[in-house]
Amino acid sequence: MTEDKALQAHPSADWLWRPSLIVFISNACIMTIELVAGRLIAPFVGVSLYTWTSVIGVILAGISIGNFIGGKLADRFASRRLLGATFIVAGLASLSVLVTAGAVGERGLPALAWLPLVGRMLLFVTAIFLLPSILLGVISPIVVKLSLQDLDSSGSTVGRIYAASALGSIVGTFATGYVLISLFGTRAILLGVGAALIAMGLLFGRWLSGAAKPALASAVPLIAAGALAAGPLQATLRGPCLRETDYFCIRVRDETRDDGETYRVLTLDRLVHSYVSLSDPRRLVYGYEQVGAEVLGYMAQEYDLIDAFFIGGGGYTLPRYIEVVHPRSIIEVAEIDPGVTEVAHQMLGLPTSTKIKTANQDARLFLLGLDPARRYNLIVGDAFNDFSVPYHLTTHEFNQLVRRHLTDDGIYMLNLIDGGDLPFVSAMLRTLSLTFDWIYFIPVGRRWTDVTRNTFIVLASPQPIDLERLRSFDGGDGIRNINQWIATPEERDRVKAMGDGVILTDDYAPTDNLLAPIFETAAR
Repeated sequence: MTEDKALQAHPSADWLWRPSLIVFISNACIMTIELVAGRLIAPFVGVSLYTWTSVIGVILAGISIGNFIGGKLADRFASRRLLGATFIVAGLASLSVLVTAGAVGERGLPALAWLPLVGRMLLFVTAIFLLPSILLGVISPIVVKLSLQDLDSSGSTVGRIYAASALGSIVGTFATGYVLISLFGTRAILLGVGAALIAMGLLFGRWLSGAAKPALASAVPLIAAGALAAGPLQATLRGPCLRETDYFCIRVRDETRDDGETYRVLTLDRLVHSYVSLSDPRRLVYGYEQVGAEVLGYMAQEYDLIDAFFIGGGGYTLPRYIEVVHPRSIIEVAEIDPGVTEVAHQMLGLPTSTKIKTANQDARLFLLGLDPARRYNLIVGDAFNDFSVPYHLTTHEFNQLVRRHLTDDGIYMLNLIDGGDLPFVSAMLRTLSLTFDWIYFIPVGRRWTDVTRNTFIVLASPQPIDLERLRSFDGGDGIRNINQWIATPEERDRVKAMGDGVILTDDYAPTDNLLAPIFETAAR
């Protein structure tokens, strides 16, 4: 009788042979890779319903294919060596994601421009994650085959193994989402998964002598900890990110623009979010920021002081502008990602002594927990980009919440991105009109109908705004942008009537679908 067959007949002869633990670990690794996948590709394709649908679908397909292949292999070749080899190859495939993600991401979706968006996203994710998913799916059927000793107890054996695999999936999901990504980042996690799978392959495949097994088992965590502490490796594992948080891949760089000023540029995932002048916070680069500055100038004359709440902090460009230009103002910010706030303090010139009060919390939860009597005269929505829109901040119910915390003569200013037939902007205008009696539509630029991607400012208020006075302000660039750009009521109503009449609610907010055409154009 061969060694493998002897161990199969007497599994208790090997202290390593714990079938439930083996499938627990392998399925925890599968779910870890799935959770990491969405964050890993975010710098290239953003985070959206399309992203997660592709990731989940591809990994489930890989597991299914792997289960089928594993069953065939188990029937013909089941052995501890086969199981060990499968673990090792799965570990190598998991490590390969570190290479393929960068290689495929550099070319990105434009290389597949001949396909529709869904096809391009699926191929993009498939090229990176299908192979490791297949190989990890092969493991469970082999373990089941090696564990079956008595047909009379096969049901309980299989049930125990599948229960352990499901528990591993649950633990892998919670551990990765709640702990591991925050502690280590996606690339370090993939390194750990790959190393763990290879170590398990060496142990279970019986390629090591008896004395080497416990040595390897104890050395793996020490080697991993030492590797993660190594500075050069940490830099490599960060990939394109200066800092990777639970929400974003944060990147910061310097850029000298045509005005001769060097700006600090903040990128969150795939979107350039902010240009910040460290020497003069009054310098504003984006057109929508100039519009915001003009609105602030108007409010400074209309109100005793500006009492502002910002939905999203990002580079803190406009909050810092208010702090410097209108120093008597009250400024509060809800920025969901504490990492973004820390980077703003460390690298974007936001002083620790700032009067800006930041809550690192989802804006909707912040408003829900706010004193009902607390009202602002300006609320600024700046949490959207071209394909990563927190839909719960777009709905009628959220607008009602904003209205409850807005003074009767206050302004809700929204920064939106859209293009083409403006399906998202038109839905937002219709939805806002259910809550606010006065809506003003300000496209950034004069030729907004001719471009595939543009920024739009919407001002919503319970009472009319004095347009003549608003048009008279400039934000410091010598140009009265609102005066040039604001749409007529007829143009606004024409945009509002576009699309298929969607009203965004908590029960129905297809924001990713509405923005898919602009993302598809940008990805070419």
